[in-house]
Amino acid sequence: MQTGHGSPKEESNTAVGLNPLFSRPGEATEFPRFVLPDGESLPETAYQVVHDESMLDGNARLNLATFVGTWMDEPAKRLYAEAADKNMIDKDEYPQTAAIETRCWRMLADLWNAPDPPEAIGTSTIGSSEACLLGGLALKRRWQHLRKAAGKPADRPNLVLSSAVQVCSEKFCNYWDVEARFVPLSQEQRVFDGHDLDRYVDENTIGVVAITGVTYTGLYEPVQQIAAALDAIQARTGLDVPIHVDGASGAMIAPFLQPQIEWDFRLKRVASINTSGHEYGLVYPGLGWIVWRSEDRLPEDLVFKVSYLGGDMPTFALNFSRPGAQVLMQYYLFLRLGFEGYRTCSPPQGTWPSIYQVRSAAWRPSSFGATALTSPSSPGSSRTDTPSYWNLHHLSERLRMSGWLVPAYPMPDALSVITVQRIVVRNGFTRDLAGSFLADLQKAVAYLDAMDGTMPATGHSAAFHH
Repeated sequence: MQTGHGSPKEESNTAVGLNPLFSRPGEATEFPRFVLPDGESLPETAYQVVHDESMLDGNARLNLATFVGTWMDEPAKRLYAEAADKNMIDKDEYPQTAAIETRCWRMLADLWNAPDPPEAIGTSTIGSSEACLLGGLALKRRWQHLRKAAGKPADRPNLVLSSAVQVCSEKFCNYWDVEARFVPLSQEQRVFDGHDLDRYVDENTIGVVAITGVTYTGLYEPVQQIAAALDAIQARTGLDVPIHVDGASGAMIAPFLQPQIEWDFRLKRVASINTSGHEYGLVYPGLGWIVWRSEDRLPEDLVFKVSYLGGDMPTFALNFSRPGAQVLMQYYLFLRLGFEGYRTCSPPQGTWPSIYQVRSAAWRPSSFGATALTSPSSPGSSRTDTPSYWNLHHLSERLRMSGWLVPAYPMPDALSVITVQRIVVRNGFTRDLAGSFLADLQKAVAYLDAMDGTMPATGHSAAFHH
């Protein structure tokens, strides 16, 4: 079943018409939409049709909702074009790309304070979602081995995670028959911090997922507190429950901006960490990484060995063929930026914009380069002069008219009455673009204020202050 904007169920079956200037003598003046054309066309004509259709997409640079990278410099683009034909899985044909992949995850193991980086194990993936799935598989398989070795049943695994978890972890539980035990968030408990964790953990718990950079808010879940809670549970019950850290965004921010926060392999209970190379790794999509603190944390029967350069190259992935160019671009950025470059590229907490306020909207910085845009006219706000007849959904619609994508969305579960907008500050979002956005934001708010109660009701209007 195909759904979504532009799907065949929604599009007209009318053929794609060609401007006479695009076609050449002997070419058709129409392309069918859903069947292969009978004959060929000139490359320039086919290119122009695809180019013009894709222009109807939004401008990726103006998409302030996504964490995914939308800008790279010219040398990176050249490298991308040069390596576009390399298949990452073909390590025998492209052994140097395979070696560079290993260098990258070894660098990450060191960045994340693995106790012995040469003894760590890792891999690249098509994105951080695949990396999360691999982390979950390793937790489940290792738990199964331990249960079977102890002569105990291994048919009812569960995974403990925050209700604000990214959907990939929910997919893992669904696809691999693992019970998802969600720790709910609330107005009083806005991050998963290990509180009451003993209510969710038992002998069938394969692990706990902690998030460094929650998708909804950008907040860091305090992994150190979660680990301490699990330590206390082990002291009482003997249950040794590992942690997987979903650091899709924050794992490439915290080492550079908040090195004092212990969220990584400095905590013995952290078994694995994933991140997204195509988010704050600053690479074009799609690229993810996962690293295990040591080889014993990745069960041997999940790893396939591929001969390369006279040795064995371990591979662990859900798919087979995938691009190798992104791995090379990641290595390029590691060399190009180094530690200091990544620190400079990461928007520091509390800097631009520290707090920007117009009549009915406020910027509030989060743990890294993302900002929540909220309406202060909701319960808990001290403001009394803010109009209640428009909300963040209306503001999102007005901003989209200027090309900015800043969607409004509800918080999870018990916080679903709270609606937020997230502005992600990414590499390439210059001060000029920021100034233009703020100007358009002011205009949008002024327009909505001037509507004087004539706005249609849309969604919720609430504040989420952190």
